[in-house]
Amino acid sequence: MKISLKIWRQKKTASKGKFKKYILNNVTEDMSFLEMLDLLNNKLIKQNKNPIAFDHDCREGICGTCGININGRAHGPLKGVTTCQLHMRSFKDGDEIIIEPFRAKSFEVIKDLIVNRISFDNIMKSGGYISVKTGGAPDANALPVFKDNADEAFNSAACIGCGACVATCKNSSAMLFVSAKINQYSNLPQGKIEHRKRVENMIFRMDEEGFGSCTNTGACEVVCPKEISTDNIVKLNKSYIKKILSI
Repeated sequence: MKISLKIWRQKKTASKGKFKKYILNNVTEDMSFLEMLDLLNNKLIKQNKNPIAFDHDCREGICGTCGININGRAHGPLKGVTTCQLHMRSFKDGDEIIIEPFRAKSFEVIKDLIVNRISFDNIMKSGGYISVKTGGAPDANALPVFKDNADEAFNSAACIGCGACVATCKNSSAMLFVSAKINQYSNLPQGKIEHRKRVENMIFRMDEEGFGSCTNTGACEVVCPKEISTDNIVKLNKSYIKKILSI
């Protein structure tokens, strides 16, 4: 296939970026999207030009670092997959693909397609953990957990913190991410002890990091590669109201 690429190039955070066009031949349908970018980078390096900077690690849809906007959609055209899991069979010969970094005030562009997601780390530091003594693994296995709660905790824990929810939200809200991280603990005995404190601290830190408010459009759920449900947001709002009213 012959693919026309329009890619955002930016030297550093303080620099002014712009789109630059590239033509790439010999792209096969079996290539992953990132392998296609590897092919382009090999070509640029041979021409003594700067390669495209983009984030990746596991390339298995686990780490969440590969997120970029592809033709205006976080992670590209397919539902329930990360950028690294997207293959070129989703495009046609002669297509133009517009590639840019996630756009959000809290995700500063570091270089080209790489954004700084440290704001997510800061939110997790504020309460995304269990600090009370819970014993070892045998103790945890001895605690009975209803299957519905276990399933819900597991589904919420599937969030990989890629930031697609923030990138697609018109307000750059991080509510889907935060609610998933809180809900995964609230369904387990070990996490219930600090639940109210966790809710307050993580929401406060989210606001402090500059994320916008949620207006319940559901766009975040649509582009989430792990299909995290907005039901998490509903439950977080209920918990936050109870905390504020001290119910």
